Amino acid sequence: MKNILKSFVAISALSSFVVAPLIINAGQASAQPKRGTDASYVGAGIAAGVTNGGQNNDAANFGGNLTGRVKLGNTPLSARGNVLWNDETTAIIPELSVDVPIANRTNAFVTGGYSFVEQNGLPTPLGNRDSVVVGAGVESEVARNFIVYSNAKVGLRAYQNSPASAVSINGGIGYRFR
Repeated sequence: MKNILKSFVAISALSSFVVAPLIINAGQASAQPKRGTDASYVGAGIAAGVTNGGQNNDAANFGGNLTGRVKLGNTPLSARGNVLWNDETTAIIPELSVDVPIANRTNAFVTGGYSFVEQNGLPTPLGNRDSVVVGAGVESEVARNFIVYSNAKVGLRAYQNSPASAVSINGGIGYRFR
């Protein structure tokens, strides 16, 4: 029952990040083309691990994130990189994303990648061992050269000695470089 509740919370959080911009922008005329954003940026913010693998050294924890996005030409794809850290260790996560324009200067995206934990066994906001990572999020240009982003990541089997998945909620502000 406890794992079902954790899964429900993780799916609810992930869904809220994707659905919120749709509700906020529902008042826009449907005839307007949805252009999204093609910004390549670097940013920094917070990272909150919201799950626990059930063993020692894998408790939910709080830290920071560095993120970057490079738009790949005229395709709906982007290369992304994330670093999630806390006071014990770091997870480095290269990802590829599919970006979907949902409003003017706003994208929703889904990602796939891999988390490399700097020191396996020590907790990061996304588990305590290397794992496959999937995620979803939104990003929006809020001012000239500034982007606000938020995402949720799920590390599959991201805890040592546990089949549990890890969930991290991340957000921050970025600066457009291209």
